[in-house]
Amino acid sequence: MAKYLLLKHYRGAPAPVNDVPMDQWAPEEISAHVQYMRDFAARLESTGEFVDTQALSPEGTFVRYDGEGRPPVTDGPFAETKDLIAGWMVVDVESYERAIELAGELSAAPGAGGKPVHEWLEVRPFYTQPPTVTE
Repeated sequence: MAKYLLLKHYRGAPAPVNDVPMDQWAPEEISAHVQYMRDFAARLESTGEFVDTQALSPEGTFVRYDGEGRPPVTDGPFAETKDLIAGWMVVDVESYERAIELAGELSAAPGAGGKPVHEWLEVRPFYTQPPTVTE
């Protein structure tokens, strides 16, 4: 089994087919979208392929180590909103092909008008072991 991150972007990928921003969806459209995601996760739990899923808000803070004392905190610079991560799902599957298959299904979550969003998802494998540094 290998773990993959199915990464959802606010708009960091090519435009989805149903490209109406979520803040313009009707409440029942948002509920249907969230229910699709819950049902999808429940199905993967039953097959043992589900690991985790989280949605993220667009707010954030940059922090860095800057020597002794309190680290500097700033409200920017930030990537453009289109580049922010909206959320993710982690799956543990038998193959890359299965991760691609699941990302395709997740892309079909309903959006505006109850029609599938057809959004692009980024599929990224987890390292199975730490990378080796060679000289």
